[in-house]
Amino acid sequence: MIGGVFRLAIATLRAETDPPLPLRSALLPPKVTGRAAIVDERKFGRLLVVIDEYDGWPTIKAALQFLALTCVRPGEVRGTTRDEFDVKKAVWHIPAERMKMRVPHDVPLSKQALRVLGEVWPLSEHGCLVFSSIRSTRRPISENAMNAALRRMGYGKDEVTAHGFRVTASTILNQRGYKPDVMEAVLARQDRNAIRRTYNRATYFDQRVVLMQEWAGLLDGLKASCSERTQA
Repeated sequence: MIGGVFRLAIATLRAETDPPLPLRSALLPPKVTGRAAIVDERKFGRLLVVIDEYDGWPTIKAALQFLALTCVRPGEVRGTTRDEFDVKKAVWHIPAERMKMRVPHDVPLSKQALRVLGEVWPLSEHGCLVFSSIRSTRRPISENAMNAALRRMGYGKDEVTAHGFRVTASTILNQRGYKPDVMEAVLARQDRNAIRRTYNRATYFDQRVVLMQEWAGLLDGLKASCSERTQA
């Protein structure tokens, strides 16, 4: 960043040299740590069962369930408002200003996601936020509320995070052979290939409708399998 300032200064005739230039190859690159996530299907099924049995603040429980079913970012769940939903069409319209890439994103809602939404809806009927704070319907649940709930459930910060649910979804769906383009559209991630990003404007909405329902069914299956093993 400092080098960028000096290069601008050189270009505008305010400096003659770029002092940080010799350090470019000397500084070690920062270590990037990925989001902690459970990628084993059976272990994730167990986590989903634990979430379903969570006896804490019901809004946080619903937020975690909704997060797992929709594959969005935690912040997008936290800030969602009632007017973003078209329940009849089973679509969640997230405006551009709330998306990381500043592009509006439509999320197809599975039957299971609609069920969770219906359960939490009455808890926010006096405000506009769907997942509101325990203290005020005018404030969303806090940034760390979902992670704090996971800790109370017995999961460490190096084991799983709310943001790691997206890693879980991406890993499981990849392993099961789903189409990468449709999965990337589900996750609303920017294509790393600049040329493809420029020319591929497809949203794959119809395919995502099918995928999100299949994903919800898969999660139900993982939970059921986990419960059967526990009973056995």
